[in-house]
Amino acid sequence: MEWDEIISVPSGRNLEVAVIDKTGVHPIAFPCRYQDGVWINANTRKPIEISPTHWRAWATSI
Repeated sequence: MEWDEIISVPSGRNLEVAVIDKTGVHPIAFPCRYQDGVWINANTRKPIEISPTHWRAWATSI
């Protein structure tokens, strides 16, 4: 599955997010959601401090 740029991130959906740079793809190991301008861990619903560059749909529903 292809990665989309973070500028087009939808809110309220479970997403796989990553930082993609010249050294490769660095995905976050758990599903995330972008809600009200804040990234949260979709499992715990707690805010997380990340600055991803890309996203795609999370493969499994929670």
